[in-house]
Amino acid sequence: MTVHRRTLHRSQRPGPPGTPEAAVPRRRRALAALARRLCSDQGDVPGWVLITLMTAGIVIALWAVASEQIVQIFQNALAPFLDGSI
Repeated sequence: MTVHRRTLHRSQRPGPPGTPEAAVPRRRRALAALARRLCSDQGDVPGWVLITLMTAGIVIALWAVASEQIVQIFQNALAPFLDGSI
């Protein structure tokens, strides 16, 4: 079905939905659409680059502001394991 200018139209099909003649063209269209999508080299690379850069920026900003506290937290977390006999 398609909607065009406030009027509802049904698309013409070659046969009832259960017949093999009607299923083959739909299957071919679906496979062709899947092949086009898989072969497409478009992706969300700029989005991933932006996320990576923003994450690195947040880590650098936090490290610049609270480096001593971060090192102290890390040392406190590892102290029970490093002081005992290994």
